[in-house]
Amino acid sequence: MSRPPIAEVIARHDDALLAMPNVVGVYEGARPDGAPVIRVMLARRDAATARRVPRALEGWPVEVEVSGEIRAMPDSSE
Repeated sequence: MSRPPIAEVIARHDDALLAMPNVVGVYEGARPDGAPVIRVMLARRDAATARRVPRALEGWPVEVEVSGEIRAMPDSSE
């Protein structure tokens, strides 16, 4: 059985993942061996949230990373 494309899986699940407390982003990443992985970014280290994040989605592995807060950059065109 083949897996759906990872981008489609992320698109289907990112709203639910981003609704979790402390989750600030979801993207397609790669493991050191180059294998694709879904990465879920947390604003801070939080074991409770990390436990809620699924280990796989539709056959794709999911990994949690701590990225820190994400803020929009000021508009530099002014």
